[in-house]
Amino acid sequence: MNKYLMVIASLLVSVMAYGSDDNEINIDQSGDTLTLYIDQVGYGNKVGGDDFTQGQSTASSITGDSLTFDIDQIGNSNVLYGTVIADDATYNLIWTGDSNIWDWDIGYVGSADSSTLDVSVTGDSNTMDFDQGYVSSAERLDLDLTVIGSTNVFDVDVETDDVTFTMEVTGDNNNINTLQNDGFYQTLTFDLTGDNADVDINQISGTCAEATTSCKGIITMDVVSDDAIIQINQKDTAGDS
Repeated sequence: MNKYLMVIASLLVSVMAYGSDDNEINIDQSGDTLTLYIDQVGYGNKVGGDDFTQGQSTASSITGDSLTFDIDQIGNSNVLYGTVIADDATYNLIWTGDSNIWDWDIGYVGSADSSTLDVSVTGDSNTMDFDQGYVSSAERLDLDLTVIGSTNVFDVDVETDDVTFTMEVTGDNNNINTLQNDGFYQTLTFDLTGDNADVDINQISGTCAEATTSCKGIITMDVVSDDAIIQINQKDTAGDS
């Protein structure tokens, strides 16, 4: 059964000195060929509820194949939580503002083959926690992450056979932690412009796929920075660093 779902939420919230009135979209969806558009404009908007703690999550749950997401959150203190199980999925995600939170799992407990993500973050003090793959099949990931701003914290964990990750960060005092784990072809292209960065890059080949004679990890970096701390671990053994 094919399903087509369009959700357009244009939310403008007046900000008072004493707080905000949060708007929230919580989605529980299953079905193929989903096209989802969400536009949230304002302060304190949410997609997926309040909590993403294990066993307590009210995050959105989305399952299906051939999915397309276009999510824009414009403003400060916005939140995107969720779990997605999807093959052949495309995600276009934009954040503009400060103190926003993105916490997403794609394919943590189910298949997540052929994912394409284009993510743009503009602002300061934002937090990103993204996980792709874990216990089930996750074959291909193409992830482009562009960050303009300072004092942001990004944690990207990928357990995918074939991953192409391009990351461009401009700004000072950013904290970046990436893990590419248990894949047979992993690439990371990383451009950093900004001072006082704290960067940890882990690229772990692990178990090669059947009929693959060698596992390969490639890191290409262009860094323009004063007082940066960069730690790189490349290993040909399975398991986290």
